[in-house]
Amino acid sequence: MSEKKMSSSRRHYLKSLMLSIAKGLLEDEAKEKGQERIRWMAENCPPLSLPGGTQQLQEFLKELHHKIDVIDEERYDLESKVNKATKEIEDLNIKVIDLKGKFKKPTLGKVRMSADAMLQALLGSKHKVSMDLRSNLKQVKKEVKEEDKELRNAGDWRQNIEDKSGMDGRKKMFESEG
Repeated sequence: MSEKKMSSSRRHYLKSLMLSIAKGLLEDEAKEKGQERIRWMAENCPPLSLPGGTQQLQEFLKELHHKIDVIDEERYDLESKVNKATKEIEDLNIKVIDLKGKFKKPTLGKVRMSADAMLQALLGSKHKVSMDLRSNLKQVKKEVKEEDKELRNAGDWRQNIEDKSGMDGRKKMFESEG
């Protein structure tokens, strides 16, 4: 299967064709939304007819105020339901993440701080005493035992064996015993 490259003029033509089709679809959608809005307004908002007398006008305003209160209550109820649903969705998302067990651990950088800087960061202004940890370490002096000195002075063991091996070695053994 060999794939042929499209020429730039063909690509430009197809792109402009797609854009013109998309533009037409967006215009149709906007017209449809406008017609939907006009239809909804005609159903839910009848034309305003103001009464002639003050008594009728006051009754009309009371009725209008009552309708506003009812709509405000519905809006408040819907808003509280939406908030409750979003909180529930967040909790469920957290549970899903917990169940997956895949936590993104941040990469930690190496921080070089002295003991004084750490204590000052932890304790804040309470930390006044500077602390040199190395000075508080125990001083241990190494004592060299006499046995260790003798072992070190014994020399190379291979040389002792070579001296004692063969006739010369036996001769030395007899001479040292006698």
